[in-house]
Amino acid sequence: MKINTILNRYIFKEMLPPFAINLMFFTFIFVMMEMTKIANWVVNYSISLWVVILMIIYASPYFLIFVIPMSTMMTILLTYLRLSNDNEIIALKSGGASIYGLLPPVLVFSFLSFLLTNYLTLFVVPWGNVSLEKLALQVAASNVDIGLKERTFNDSFDDVMLYVNQIDLKNKKIIDIFIEDKRQPNMVSTVVAPEGRLISEPDKHLFHLQLFNGTIHQTNLKERSANAIRFDTYNVSLDLKREFSKFEDKEKDPDEMQFSELRKFIKEYPTKDEDYWKAQIILHRKFAFPVACFALGLLAMPLGIQSKSAKASFGLILGLFFFFLYYMLLSAAIIFGETGAIHPAIGMYLPTIIIGSIGLYLFVRTARERTVPIVVAFKHIRGWVLKLHRK
Repeated sequence: MKINTILNRYIFKEMLPPFAINLMFFTFIFVMMEMTKIANWVVNYSISLWVVILMIIYASPYFLIFVIPMSTMMTILLTYLRLSNDNEIIALKSGGASIYGLLPPVLVFSFLSFLLTNYLTLFVVPWGNVSLEKLALQVAASNVDIGLKERTFNDSFDDVMLYVNQIDLKNKKIIDIFIEDKRQPNMVSTVVAPEGRLISEPDKHLFHLQLFNGTIHQTNLKERSANAIRFDTYNVSLDLKREFSKFEDKEKDPDEMQFSELRKFIKEYPTKDEDYWKAQIILHRKFAFPVACFALGLLAMPLGIQSKSAKASFGLILGLFFFFLYYMLLSAAIIFGETGAIHPAIGMYLPTIIIGSIGLYLFVRTARERTVPIVVAFKHIRGWVLKLHRK
């Protein structure tokens, strides 16, 4: 059966609305996971809505490389599930169509998803990571207190360690401050104060930490001397210029590199340590995720056709189960790949091979009019659950 037949065009068009819905739904789920943090930034730090939108745009390519394969699988599953429940599959078989003849729309749709995901992994994700880091640094220049966390040692500034016990956002105060300042040669200054506040100069990338009623303990390592000073008011200047210059001058991280840059980085890397294997994982991930669209799409088709004998909800549950199985296998491959136990060239594609093999097995059984063992097992489990419920 040719790909451009009316039947295949009809099935392909049926996939478009579910794909759009799935894409928006799963993207919304990912955004909602960050919504608490975003709301906190808007309410407490007066970050503009435009900055929040930019952050979401820059971060979205990374989670879209997960969302698109998942949406592809759920789209194909829902499309063939609907065709099965409306008895259109039976009608097509009666008209002489075979299961193999219904495969071209799945392959075409998976191929388009492959191209889109591949474009994201090769070009858009590195751009988004670089843009997000730059924007975060600009936001920090205007709202340094965003980076402060209660009861956490903050080492964002060179040679300065900052600890804050409590942050009073309402009154713009910080309570119980501990600072270790090593910016002076051969001198370590430890500052302790019960209260303070931040004063910013965003245009100069400067921050002044104004402390009240505290103590400075100074230790001169060269002269082996120490002294203590009590103060009513004391200002500690924190300079972000160095952070901006470091960002402009620093080399890109592997997840910020384009494909050619990443290959060069791996080729010239001197040792096979943890950073080397992480770079290898990022390199092979650029192709492993797109290829997964084919494996998940092939798996979704027989699940959608076979789930008619059970319930529609069961097909969705199976689809989610197999996607999470793929994700768990991928997570295990990343863990072993970071240590070099499994070479990323094998580990990153192994989950796709496993899921694709399962999909091929189920597809052949469906084409031969044989039931899928998983569906049969579900029927028995469902029957047992109903009997227990009645008792």
